Amino acid sequence: MEPMMTDREMAKRKGSSSRRLKSSFKGGLNGSRVVSANQGNSPNDTSGNPRSNMKAGGVNSRSTRLNVGEVNPRNHNLSHLPYTHPKTCKPIRDVTRAILKPLMRNAKMLNLASFCKSQQMQKAEAVIIDGIRIGVLPNVVTYNTLIDGYCRFSGMDAAYSVLYRMREAGISPDVITYNSLIAGATRNFSLEQSLDLFEEMLQSGITPDIWSYNTLMHCFFILGKPDEAYRVFKDIILKDLSPHPVTFNTMINGLCKHGYTSNAVMLFRNLQRHGFIPQLVTYNILINGLCKVSRLRAAIRMLNEAVDSGLEPNAVTYTTLMKSCFRSRQYEHGFEIFSKMKSKGYAFDGFAYCTVIGAFLKLGRFEEANSCTEQMIKNDVGIDMTFYNTLINLYCKEGKLEAAYKLLDQIESRGLECDDYTHSIITNGLCRVGNIEGAMQHLNCVYTTGFASNLVALNCLIDRLCKAGQIDRAIRLFESMETRDSFTYTSLVHNLCKARRFRCASKIYK
Repeated sequence: MEPMMTDREMAKRKGSSSRRLKSSFKGGLNGSRVVSANQGNSPNDTSGNPRSNMKAGGVNSRSTRLNVGEVNPRNHNLSHLPYTHPKTCKPIRDVTRAILKPLMRNAKMLNLASFCKSQQMQKAEAVIIDGIRIGVLPNVVTYNTLIDGYCRFSGMDAAYSVLYRMREAGISPDVITYNSLIAGATRNFSLEQSLDLFEEMLQSGITPDIWSYNTLMHCFFILGKPDEAYRVFKDIILKDLSPHPVTFNTMINGLCKHGYTSNAVMLFRNLQRHGFIPQLVTYNILINGLCKVSRLRAAIRMLNEAVDSGLEPNAVTYTTLMKSCFRSRQYEHGFEIFSKMKSKGYAFDGFAYCTVIGAFLKLGRFEEANSCTEQMIKNDVGIDMTFYNTLINLYCKEGKLEAAYKLLDQIESRGLECDDYTHSIITNGLCRVGNIEGAMQHLNCVYTTGFASNLVALNCLIDRLCKAGQIDRAIRLFESMETRDSFTYTSLVHNLCKARRFRCASKIYK
């Protein structure tokens, strides 16, 4: 049995325990590890536990915080760091911001680029505003991304407003900024503006890169100045700018489009001698250029060369050759290419199908044309109004109006709506076969469904009425028209003069 302690001994033990408790709090706050003198003696001993000590001493737990050294990285993330000891809050907060700021900037840039690519420019602007609120200020990359998005989807005025904001923020445009602006102006056919921007870039002391020159070459080709484009190409070579394959393709394509196919082939051979390894797109450009000038054999040799070099021709390659065969009336050769494409499992687009269907119709092979049409509709390859208008036009040209009207039923069953082009094609097709009354009825039916006056269809109807000798009826239709163009007047006056009704023709112009 434990002997009784005197009051003096009890007071002494109590004072010792109090001092030990105070020293434990003092050590914990100073950053030293808290260790009890009696640690390990008893499982119920809590003198070494800071939380137990706080409870025992009645100390508010908010006044005592863990030291940075005690933070276990497995149990805490960066968001805990600013809430450590008050004396270390500011430097830790600064470090946290320094660590997180690049991450936040990268996240904002990814969001910005994503919104710009999806044409959501208002959301892209909102991302920039949110970034400014949290201290992530836009830089030259931010503004370049925004300018490129506006150039592609909104227009040059919006892009120029961003350029103005960029300069107001004290950020100087770079070569990427000007490349986006020049490309945007070229896409909008503001070609003089493209040249002015290139000159402005030079005056600003910014050195153009290969993409600047590529866009400038493309601009000159659109302007119909192949000599100027070739001069830019020579400057690229002389300045050792390391041309990109796009540079060569732009030059070759431009030469082919302007009728310099032989020069394009010569340039291609010269580039090959200097180590240029052409891609399939280069061969496709040359094959298309050769086909347009009716050099079908040279185009086939170019195709064989591409295959021998290890390239696999695609649907674009074969469709170009097939169309050239049909244009030069080598129909069987074209059908052979079509069968070859089917056997190799190539995916056909609407252009390829329409090319083959048109060839079948010209040869009077209507069953095969209908079969090809059904196959295309079954495969659901690019089924839109452009496709249907092309097919309807092909059938109407060959006088197959029943097949054309069947396509109108399919358009309705698919939930599509006929446009002005569709009704113009049908009206013209009915007039071609001499069914003028049917054409008039078709237009009246169209107007009752809410369509506006179709100028192209009415012009066609006036011309056919005149050719059928119904000039008075054509004049009445002319007088009822709300809008007219030069073709309307020319067609009517020409037919009136042909019928020797000169006085009536002179009144038309008045």
